Amino acid sequence: MAIFLDESSKVIVQGMTGAQGAHHTARMLRAGTNVVGGVNARKAGTTAGIEGKRLPVFGSVKEARAHTGAETSVLFVPPKFAKDAVTEAIDAEIELAVVITEGIPVHDSAAFWAQAVAAGSKTRIIGPNCPGVISPGKSNAGIIPADITGPGPIGLVSKSGTLTYQLMYELGDVGFTTAVGIGGDPIIGTTHIDCLAAFEQDPDTEVMVLIGEIGGDAEERAADYIKANVSKPVVGYVAGFTAPEGKTMGHAGAIVSGSSGTAAAKKTALEAAGVHVGKTPSETAELVRKVLS
Repeated sequence: MAIFLDESSKVIVQGMTGAQGAHHTARMLRAGTNVVGGVNARKAGTTAGIEGKRLPVFGSVKEARAHTGAETSVLFVPPKFAKDAVTEAIDAEIELAVVITEGIPVHDSAAFWAQAVAAGSKTRIIGPNCPGVISPGKSNAGIIPADITGPGPIGLVSKSGTLTYQLMYELGDVGFTTAVGIGGDPIIGTTHIDCLAAFEQDPDTEVMVLIGEIGGDAEERAADYIKANVSKPVVGYVAGFTAPEGKTMGHAGAIVSGSSGTAAAKKTALEAAGVHVGKTPSETAELVRKVLS
């Protein structure tokens, strides 16, 4: 099985006719994703030829959903238009909105997240500033490379895009149910905890991998959740042990205040919850292999 995304998911792409949207739509199609159309108000009524398919372009998400039955949207929309694009997906009651765009103002992210909650949380938002979600062998919504792993028993949730790819590569021979890149901005939709809860309920996920970064307290909160609610083994990795103190690093969310938010503090919290924490991605992968064996 998988969480959030599987072979039955019908996917539209907001921004499909742009350079990045078209490029990654082609990659998603090659991965087997059921892309059923795109959205661009200026090109409504036309079609786009991608990977040998003629995909319809609609004027709005609501129109696209009405014609295709799509429940998932992947957004490749410039930052200044992203708030309106996500709000449009929420208004259309899209079930899963994967916001790839980086550089979205925090105020805009707060606004569309509040809009989703006010609308009854019918739309799950992944991101922004994320690589997306992949259920290998079934569907790929975003920019995660699809050819570095296959289906298997590992569930992965990660703040970092590149570390998502790294762990998938390191454990490519074992495979994954689903890998979710949640993004590292200060305000995101789906959290570590949301993914852990879903993996806990997925019968095919045998072990979970949690990748965190310095800054904020998301990993500490995840540790509290694991201690109280998770029965399956969890392996963790926290990026940033060698980050120089007092220097801003990486994502906009990587803000360290005193000892709070440091890699060491996160490692301590996770280990106190029974999580096996690796010092490097390769050591983390070996810990996963030991847990599975």
